[in-house]
Amino acid sequence: MSIEQAVERPGAAKIRKKGILSRFARNREGTSSIEFAILAVPFFLVVFASLETFAAFYGDQLLANATETMARKIRTGQITFDQKKATYMDQAKFRQAFCDEISVLLRCSATEAAQPSLFYLDVRPVADLSKFPVAIPRKAGSNDIDVGDFKFAPGGPGSYNVLRAYYRWSVITDLVRPYITNLRTAGASMPSDYLMVATATFRNESE
Repeated sequence: MSIEQAVERPGAAKIRKKGILSRFARNREGTSSIEFAILAVPFFLVVFASLETFAAFYGDQLLANATETMARKIRTGQITFDQKKATYMDQAKFRQAFCDEISVLLRCSATEAAQPSLFYLDVRPVADLSKFPVAIPRKAGSNDIDVGDFKFAPGGPGSYNVLRAYYRWSVITDLVRPYITNLRTAGASMPSDYLMVATATFRNESE
């Protein structure tokens, strides 16, 4: 080995270090994994937000179809509130039959028919046709729904009736919560649930 080879030239270590950094910068192994890790969270957030928005609006349509179906059964006499008939249904049975109609997506708990917590129904006759209820009843001081006046009392033959159905859909994805939620419980700082609403007005067939 020559003296020149034995004695390292000034700056040789710096040049060698720079060469290592250059090779590291050119090395593309693992780049895809790093890029995926960075983009995965926002990507899946957008995917989940899209799926939840679709599910919420599909639930809206499902509730509307079920409302029309149950209203038609009352209108045609397949469901009555007259205990003397075989077609009689009390409130719990009617709610359970409605839950069966929406069970594809909107689930009712085992106690939902007797003790409403997510699903609410209001069925009543209307004597004055100019006073059909159109607004969503709200609790004073909050944006929550007021179900205190809800009842199940469909009218008899020839009567005009209204059937209103409401379902609380809990929104999970933060990205869409500010845009589709419309229900805020008392004490909450911002809306957390999406209230699905469906209404049917009809006149019962005469016997």
